[in-house]
Amino acid sequence: MPVQKQTRAGQRTKFKAIVAVGDYKGLLGLGIKSSKEAGIAIKGAIITAKMAIIPAKKGHWNFDSGTPYTIPVKLTGKSGSVRLRCIPAPKGSGIVAGKVPKKLLSMAGYTDIFTSSKGHTRTIGNFAKATFNAVYLTYGFNAPEYWIKNRLIKNPLVEI
Repeated sequence: MPVQKQTRAGQRTKFKAIVAVGDYKGLLGLGIKSSKEAGIAIKGAIITAKMAIIPAKKGHWNFDSGTPYTIPVKLTGKSGSVRLRCIPAPKGSGIVAGKVPKKLLSMAGYTDIFTSSKGHTRTIGNFAKATFNAVYLTYGFNAPEYWIKNRLIKNPLVEI
């Protein structure tokens, strides 16, 4: 998208590229780059997106079994004035979201998610960043099924 800045000599135009990469199986990357030429901005955004790939943790809604398909817990991604709340959804409900988060969440490999957004969601960059932040936060929560099972050993200094 072209971005213009007013100067004394007129306008200075820059191109801003927002690129998302994902494998639709659990990885997502987001890159943003601006430059005087569109091609350079796109190439830079692709490189940035590939460098910023994160894993997307999946979970179940309620006590479903089988392969994970939704987010493990409720999350809120933030960027600028945009707040995107992601809520786990039952199987078959699909991704209930706007255009930008729907594309990013499907690229991350999710199939069922409810979302709620606040703020100025017309700013595509902040909306995409908020979605990326919400996916990033999935690894901030450690569910009980991922806990390490520790065995207690007897203290060798205590006599029996």
